[in-house]
Amino acid sequence: MADEYFLLVCDDVPHDVVLTDPGVRVLDVARVVRRLTGLSLWHSKVLATQIPAVVLDGVPQEDAEAAVAALHDVGAEAEAREQPPPDFLRP
Repeated sequence: MADEYFLLVCDDVPHDVVLTDPGVRVLDVARVVRRLTGLSLWHSKVLATQIPAVVLDGVPQEDAEAAVAALHDVGAEAEAREQPPPDFLRP
């Protein structure tokens, strides 16, 4: 049987939320990361200090923008990036 690949077409391209700078209030950023990801506070702090860090992976655009806004509110620098298409779709 041959391997067949197909792409589900949807309205929303998945986004990643990338933390680029935690700023000076690292503990506040770790609390927001904890709320967004469900990680423990210790793991959230480790994630917030190892930058650039992907906080959320493959979320809808609205959720990514809300997460970026929450991180900006506590003084962090973050951005929402569109996920690239899979390698098998590239010519």
